[in-house]
Amino acid sequence: MTDPTSTTTTTAPRPYESYVYAYPHKTAYRPLADRPALSALWAGERKDALSLYLHIPFCEVRCGFCNLFTRIGAPDELTTRYLDALDRQATAVADALHAHPVPATTEAGAAPVRFAAAAFGGGTPTFLTAGELERLCDIAEKRMGADLRAVPLSVETSPSTATADRLSVLADRGATRLSIGVQSFVEEEAKAAVRPQRRSDVEAALGRIRDARIPVLNIDLIYGIDGQTARSWRLSLDAALAWRPEELYLYPLYARPLTPLGRRAHPSEAGWDAQRLALYRQGRDHLLAQGYEQVSMRMFRLPGAPREGADDYACQTDGMIGLGCGARSYTSDLHYSFDYAVGMREIRTIIDAYTVTEDFSRAEVGRAVDTDEARRRHLLQSLLQAEGMAVADYQERFGSGPFDDFPAELNRFAGLGWLDTDADPGLLRLSPEGLAHSDALGPALFSPAVRAAMASYELK
Repeated sequence: MTDPTSTTTTTAPRPYESYVYAYPHKTAYRPLADRPALSALWAGERKDALSLYLHIPFCEVRCGFCNLFTRIGAPDELTTRYLDALDRQATAVADALHAHPVPATTEAGAAPVRFAAAAFGGGTPTFLTAGELERLCDIAEKRMGADLRAVPLSVETSPSTATADRLSVLADRGATRLSIGVQSFVEEEAKAAVRPQRRSDVEAALGRIRDARIPVLNIDLIYGIDGQTARSWRLSLDAALAWRPEELYLYPLYARPLTPLGRRAHPSEAGWDAQRLALYRQGRDHLLAQGYEQVSMRMFRLPGAPREGADDYACQTDGMIGLGCGARSYTSDLHYSFDYAVGMREIRTIIDAYTVTEDFSRAEVGRAVDTDEARRRHLLQSLLQAEGMAVADYQERFGSGPFDDFPAELNRFAGLGWLDTDADPGLLRLSPEGLAHSDALGPALFSPAVRAAMASYELK
């Protein structure tokens, strides 16, 4: 193994290159010429601990920073038509999963398809009415066979859609985690982020979530908003802490292409980077002082809080079934989805096409994952967690060590002071400074092929 301490210090890159929430990113996906049958894709896969994700691509407003696959509003019974299509897709996927069961080692015969976790995301799943949320849960349970009351179920919501009737449905159907995007408790900052909201409405929504007695409350906050100061950031942090949420996510603001903020002028890169780093460190230190544990650059958790949702970056795990036109699915060899867009016109076109699709038995858009990409994904998925990566786990899976496979990258990280030199020799772990630079470290591990595919992707 290469000695990580032998590399000289090098110039640090910009700290905010990109948030690596999935690898390879969807902009590296392309139409699959062979359109492989789902039954063939899943034939050799383990299916006894799958994750299930249902995507609802609707919101009441489009936040200024958002580049997620979602549209504003749903006219002409679009949600009904979307749920109809989701039902058809679920039926096709369930048929494919059961077509070739993996042999079991028990006396019971073929291993059943089993889901170990579920999540509803978007968009805003609670854009749906209470009755439509009941139907969404029925699709997960009756079509896919997921027992929502027996596995962790995470659901995303917003202040305006976290109504008592919707929350009651989710609590009754087994939701164990509610994640609410507050972003800022300061009304002027919310407006600057193109997220207009009143603090009183946010506080009322948080009260309703607590009244619903869902075990885990997660609050999302954003730093780096125009006009935000250390004092106003502390105000938002303390306002969130007043609810003693089991989880808090602190996100740096990005101004991405084709988003409302991406079209505006923003501060100089160097000045903005310095502001965001300072606010990140302030938020991190404040949460640690309040007794929270750091799980990743973004995620903080109360000690002893139930782990009822996937940790940050865990959506990259193999064995993911995604339903809905914005959802990804992962096998060990292929990541696949539907077409991707950020622009509202293109998103509407993709959603409309999804709602009239009858045959969901094949993968349409995706990217193959070879052994090199699997190594990169494993390293990313593990190293970006505060607890680090057990070197033995990597060696057992790939037959080599991380410094054997990625000597240049890891030695560079060491030279930048991003690796924890006090960690056990069997543990590859980031230093506090490494965690702070997660959005530079992650992209540095992208393969040349993925970089080229992302660079050649035509934004739409």
